[in-house]
Amino acid sequence: MKRTVLAVCLCALAHSVTWAKVDLPDIFSDNMVLQQQTDARIWGWSEPGAKVTVGTSWSGNAVTVDADKNGKWTATVKTPAASYAPQTLTIADKDGQVKLSNVLIGEVWFCSGQSNMEMPLAGFDNCPISGANEVIATSAQYKGIRMATVEKNGQLSPVDRCQGKWKVCNPENSPRFSATAFFFARMVNSVLDVPVGIINCSWGGTMVEGWLPRDTVAKYPDIDLKRDIRKEEPHDWWHYLSPTLMYNGMLRPLEGYTIKGFLWYQGESNVGKHKTYAQRLKTMVDLWRKEWGQGELPFYFVEIAPFGKYEGRASAFLREAQYKAQSLIANSAMVSTNDLVEPYEAENVHPKDKRSVGSRLAYQALAKTYGVKGIEADCPAYQSMEVKGDTVVLSFVHADNGFNRMKGMEGFEVAGADREFYPAKAELMGKNQIVVVCDKVSSPVSVRYAFHDYSPGNVANLRGLPLVPFRTDDWEW
Repeated sequence: MKRTVLAVCLCALAHSVTWAKVDLPDIFSDNMVLQQQTDARIWGWSEPGAKVTVGTSWSGNAVTVDADKNGKWTATVKTPAASYAPQTLTIADKDGQVKLSNVLIGEVWFCSGQSNMEMPLAGFDNCPISGANEVIATSAQYKGIRMATVEKNGQLSPVDRCQGKWKVCNPENSPRFSATAFFFARMVNSVLDVPVGIINCSWGGTMVEGWLPRDTVAKYPDIDLKRDIRKEEPHDWWHYLSPTLMYNGMLRPLEGYTIKGFLWYQGESNVGKHKTYAQRLKTMVDLWRKEWGQGELPFYFVEIAPFGKYEGRASAFLREAQYKAQSLIANSAMVSTNDLVEPYEAENVHPKDKRSVGSRLAYQALAKTYGVKGIEADCPAYQSMEVKGDTVVLSFVHADNGFNRMKGMEGFEVAGADREFYPAKAELMGKNQIVVVCDKVSSPVSVRYAFHDYSPGNVANLRGLPLVPFRTDDWEW
């Protein structure tokens, strides 16, 4: 009996030597990607006042920090240039250590928004991703791509933790990768030839107010913070419509993870609230940048795709607000998706072509963040109009070499002073101008292009980037 007790005690003692008091959040795990050539932040918990040492396989200089009175500690480690060589991190205190393996150094992007960012390569029910099976089957060849998918976690108050560990890219893991984020990472990885890490922090159906803190949302007169939709609706999945929950439970625990920039795909749930959207998106970006503490990080975002009935214009006004947000948010850019839907997807808010969306986001990052020459990133957009009798001459930016067609341009409408719109004929004039005329409007006042809930256009620049939907008037709907 004594020998048995002694054996148990020795076993427990041996276990205590290897069992670490160091506690790390999920985002610091095997397979993670750290931002290259920077001071990357690492944090966790230990005993209050404990000394915690962080060592890396690429440097002989370990970093030692003290845990605060609550046991929280934060360290920064200098990272080398990007490499596919697997690295390790060792985090230790007096009671033990944690070793993180298969760590890559590369480029890290934080991706957020609602369902079109969340939508995985495997697709949603009855909503596929184009070419998904081949992409998934061949995904193991992209050994430099890693993704951490944050589990949904709505909280009424800020928390320190959320779940979601880093996963390598292979057919087992990739079906759950955000499709938009994956195609972005694949393009960046192919062009720069460096590892790319994606933190996917998204939740379908969420409003922009869901990604803001309580003290900010409390200033919005249209938001009732006393209302908890989770308690009102019969289905749990409705509670994403509550404000602040995603900020508290998913975003706040990750603030400070060293990144290169933000990607955002959201807006469908703010349709009908276009008058406040641009400013609130700016408020969100300003807040995120401040709390990350890395300066004016780039913010690239996606225009919501055409969906709904042709007669409606609610989502058109939201797209207009998204385009306006570019002028309010420094170091930001929007990519249009007006051409990336099929007719049968008219009432499907999840169009299948995420490859083009991810690629267009990558063009923005490659051209503007990484300075790759020769890539065009910005979609052609309306600049000005001139009325000449019954004809309107429209001028555009980002169309220096003209458009993808001279005739057969679809989606243009013209209205006179009565504000009644009629389909119009549009043709190329010069390189960056389009002439619009309508036999039912002798004195045109306004021109609109693809300005309906569902109205895909067919006009693009020479690189295939679509003309952004627009209107020349400011009439209330």
